[in-house]
Amino acid sequence: MPTYSYQCQDCSKEFELFFYIRDYIESPKCCYCKSKNTTRAYNKDVLTQSASVRKADSELKTIGDIANRNRDRLSEDEKIALHNKHNEYKNETPKTELPKGMKRMKKQPKTKWY
Repeated sequence: MPTYSYQCQDCSKEFELFFYIRDYIESPKCCYCKSKNTTRAYNKDVLTQSASVRKADSELKTIGDIANRNRDRLSEDEKIALHNKHNEYKNETPKTELPKGMKRMKKQPKTKWY
């Protein structure tokens, strides 16, 4: 159920209402002063829809935000090349010699968990 943000023109307070799209009201009564002189606060609604909003550089708060932003900027070819670069070592055999009497263990295939 979507959240709709409104602002009362009489008391200048903002409030949110939850209802189905089919029950949408253009100017509901203010929760504080009961006035019908209300307008939709679209800018507040847009901020709650994270899938459709791109954060500005000043709004990036965590390393995860930065990683997601950088990931979204890459093309599919660049993503594949980066994945291969970070995973190519898994299939290589190490070139360093082991101490005498030791041998390398073979990697077991990954277990699939269903």
